[in-house]
Amino acid sequence: MQSWYFRCAALVVAALFSVPAAAQQTATLRQPDVIYVPTPQEVVDAMLKMANVTAKDVVYDLGSGDGRIPITAAQKYGATAVGIDIDPQRIKEAQENLAKANVSDKVKFLNQDLFTTDLSPATVITLYLLPSLNQKLIPHLKKLKPGTRIVSHSFDMGAEWPPEKTEDVNGRMIYYWTIK
Repeated sequence: MQSWYFRCAALVVAALFSVPAAAQQTATLRQPDVIYVPTPQEVVDAMLKMANVTAKDVVYDLGSGDGRIPITAAQKYGATAVGIDIDPQRIKEAQENLAKANVSDKVKFLNQDLFTTDLSPATVITLYLLPSLNQKLIPHLKKLKPGTRIVSHSFDMGAEWPPEKTEDVNGRMIYYWTIK
């Protein structure tokens, strides 16, 4: 009886570890903090241009939605990019868009909580979050290596951390900071 139990337990463990990585990364972690609103492509382009993205950069998009910022960073600038989103449905959409974009070697999407994700590899951070979330991120962002660029669509970081640059893109503001 005991050996049957151990064999079953071994099969369960083997099954758990044989799940493909893509399937492991699409679980609901917690409810998203914001509703998904896509960044218009003209704003994506302006954000990446403002950050002066190059092929040497590692772009992290926090709340990456359908993946348009990481995909554009790879296609247009040759950058390596990582999209982080807590919503498994957004990750699925981003993976579908990535499959069509022909830059799978440069982009990956992770179903993770942006507040617990290791952002240290990033040289550029992009985001489109609410002001309260931007402010909650400040301690995490300020730990990044000096020279890391941050660009936010629509929302700044509050009075505590004024932007170095701003730009109006047809009525949509983008904000820019550099880690000192």
